[in-house]
Amino acid sequence: MTFVRIAPGSFVQGASSEDPDFDVDEAQRPVTISKAFYLQATEVTQGQWMALMQENPSAFSLCGENCPVERVSYEMIQAYINKLNQLDANARYRLPTEAEWEYAARAGSQTPFSTGECLTGKHANVNGLVVRDGCRSFSRSQGPVPVASYPPNEWGLYDMHGNVWELCEDWYAPYRPHAVVDPKGASEAEYRVLRGGSWRFYPSFARSANRLKAFKNIGGFRLVRESSAVQEY
Repeated sequence: MTFVRIAPGSFVQGASSEDPDFDVDEAQRPVTISKAFYLQATEVTQGQWMALMQENPSAFSLCGENCPVERVSYEMIQAYINKLNQLDANARYRLPTEAEWEYAARAGSQTPFSTGECLTGKHANVNGLVVRDGCRSFSRSQGPVPVASYPPNEWGLYDMHGNVWELCEDWYAPYRPHAVVDPKGASEAEYRVLRGGSWRFYPSFARSANRLKAFKNIGGFRLVRESSAVQEY
């Protein structure tokens, strides 16, 4: 696994109410990420998963070991993380918070996508049959593809838009409407949060601000590694 150092900083989480794809659960708020963290450059792959778990839950297992693992639950991910933490005494692995995820996905942008107002088939693995006004439609994807098949964002992170949904640590709940530092979300709710869209969903679902309730095990994930001795690029 390769991890990218994400520097501390501030951003506006959520989407403008003037955005045509705005949803009420995306109300904006100022967020500060006070400490640097290391985020996995890609989604966890099927090969990385099988190396520890000895099985492959993915619906698209024929895609290959370099494709993202998917169809994993929060409990399955925690079992994977526990094994990883036992193997590496110099680090602690965990899921990113929603705020960390969106901060990294935006990579300094405040547009709907880190690529700007539009997301194309050259940018990400999404369903391009229905796109935002002013953007060009493109062919529908047929499934996940190997990680890092598309260009990274400005911070060196791949597939933050599209490919497979990514589970975050947070429970799905409304944002607090005021400025926050290192938010961790609600202490309890019914569902966790999925981020980033997927190959099957339209680009509007892959917006940096979009949130989805994890009511089914349809997604994958990427990890945060809390350590200073991490390979960077």
